[in-house]
Amino acid sequence: MRTPEEVKHELVQQWLAKAGQDFGLAEHLVAERSPYLLAVGFHAQQAAEKYLKAFLVHHQCAFQKSHDIDELLDRAATLDKAFAESLRTAVALNPYAVDERYPGDYPDITENDAVEALALAKMVRDAILGQAF
Repeated sequence: MRTPEEVKHELVQQWLAKAGQDFGLAEHLVAERSPYLLAVGFHAQQAAEKYLKAFLVHHQCAFQKSHDIDELLDRAATLDKAFAESLRTAVALNPYAVDERYPGDYPDITENDAVEALALAKMVRDAILGQAF
């Protein structure tokens, strides 16, 4: 029988693995100068979201099912306000979660937008992976 700590560790690793897949795909699309810029934004947002969820799970901090990075950072701020605030610029990824994936009055994502989305996801990734898991 596994201990609660082992179960928690495994769940954190699962979140990190899923986040890594999203990050890797976004990174690959940017490196290949893919025309699928919306996919870069989406996977960058998904990566940042999942890295934050790994952090919250590690600290046993409950969160609602949500794609809202701002909401996840608010939860993280209850654990470490300075850490969460240092990642606050990642909220710029929020529109890529849902809004821009559907028709509407949203501007097209440019190559610069895609590169910036990847940079924001990398910032979150590096900060989360810098924690002792």
